[in-house]
Amino acid sequence: MKRTLILMRHAKSSWDSPTDIDHDRPLNDRGMVSARALGNWIREKKLVSEDNIISTEALVSSSLRTQQTFAGIDLGIEPTVIKALYNSSSDFLLGAINSATKETVLIIAHNPGIGELAFRLARMMRHLPEHERFVDYPTGSTLVVEWEADSWVNLDYSQGKIVEFITPKELI
Repeated sequence: MKRTLILMRHAKSSWDSPTDIDHDRPLNDRGMVSARALGNWIREKKLVSEDNIISTEALVSSSLRTQQTFAGIDLGIEPTVIKALYNSSSDFLLGAINSATKETVLIIAHNPGIGELAFRLARMMRHLPEHERFVDYPTGSTLVVEWEADSWVNLDYSQGKIVEFITPKELI
């Protein structure tokens, strides 16, 4: 059975209000456009389609900007909001993946954790995407990895295959 992981950093957020606490920063206009473009891209690639919506779960940080990114990609599924994904480490993110139950898992979180996890997975598979922005994993960056596995528990991460890496700048 195919397992698909979609690792997404939240879209571009606003820094307009210096009094906002980091957790409550919203997306800016560019971030809203990027989120919609990423959702269109996910549907075009059939990573999440009407046929496989039931086999998809979304694990999303509790921050406002990740919630708005998820709403903007508009996949038609309910997210599982996990407060601990806010500024989580790559180890915590791996644990969240290992506890997933559906065939496709979308995680929307923050740097440095999400970028570190993408880099760790690519190194385990001995395949870094040849993309100038992969290592710094800018806002909206999305990595798609696939495995042939029965579950996410005890997944051999080195056996994955990187399918795509994209940034919103390439879509808008």
